Amino acid sequence: MEQFFELLITAFLIMAGLFGLVGSFGLLKLNDAMSRLHAPTKATTLGVGGVLLASMANAYANGPYLSVHELMITLFLLLTAPITANFIAKVHIHQRESRNSLPTAGEDGAWATKNLPDTDEG
Repeated sequence: MEQFFELLITAFLIMAGLFGLVGSFGLLKLNDAMSRLHAPTKATTLGVGGVLLASMANAYANGPYLSVHELMITLFLLLTAPITANFIAKVHIHQRESRNSLPTAGEDGAWATKNLPDTDEG
């Protein structure tokens, strides 16, 4: 049983390292800021998740008890990474794009981040 947990922990750590490497490579090699934003928020989140799963498996194998700390970190990470990416993307849109350079919006015809009046009434 001990060898099973060692193999499981090793697999989680290798998976985490590969996802972290892919996320870092994507951050360096992708062309524009919006593409570079996608790589670390997806791949690196899975990489950190793999390290946390390995830590949980190690705690159970040596304890045996289930560690709740890693579950809380995972929950926090999975909740905050997409929100942070959304905020960074909105800042990018506001700084780099105009209303005319954005692609057509959906059925309502307006972008939420660029839903500004045509003229300033100041």
